[in-house]
Amino acid sequence: MSTMATTIVHAPEYIPLSMLNALAYCPRRFVYEFVQGEMLYNEHVVEGTLLHQGIDLGGTAWVGAAVQERRVYVWSERLKLAGFCDVVEERDGVQYPVEYKKGRPGKWQSDHVQLCGQALCLEERLGVTIAAGLFLFAARRREVVPFTPELRAETERVAAEAQRLVASGELPPHLEQQAKCRDCSLKPLCCRMKYENWRGGAWWQPGRMTCNADRDRAVHGGR
Repeated sequence: MSTMATTIVHAPEYIPLSMLNALAYCPRRFVYEFVQGEMLYNEHVVEGTLLHQGIDLGGTAWVGAAVQERRVYVWSERLKLAGFCDVVEERDGVQYPVEYKKGRPGKWQSDHVQLCGQALCLEERLGVTIAAGLFLFAARRREVVPFTPELRAETERVAAEAQRLVASGELPPHLEQQAKCRDCSLKPLCCRMKYENWRGGAWWQPGRMTCNADRDRAVHGGR
């Protein structure tokens, strides 16, 4: 199977902040969505879109002692990132990004990378250091996300990797984390969602929805 993806003829100088999430979750997903322009929808994507409808209208609101600016455009010339914060909240003179999420806190760090990317952009624009951001979940839960040196370094690494993948057009290999594949909206594109029968192929099992990665490992001797 070819590992080359279709490259962008006129590659944008800035990577959208939302694409940090895609890349941190799965590099292959990033290339499908950003380089190849493939986008599929499942219940998770639709729920997230509906959750953001009110936020995407923009505007200013007072929430207790805090002031919230909705849908704030930010960018970083250093990291070549740009995009929107759901909310920039100011409390006691301190500003920080707030991201709305459906459901409950997830087990993957991709959301944290996206939020940290927003903070790095805000820091560059405001000339300040932001210690932490906030997730607000539809289940009425809050999660404070400290912007640790480790998270900052990982976010900058992901931003640099995004630029590299766009420039190279490389299609990364499949992940080995099937739990991520299970919930991914691009699974029908990335994996063969049908019954397959390859004579003598150890990757085939009756009644199993088979991923290309299983087939590739079998055909190429388990590599």
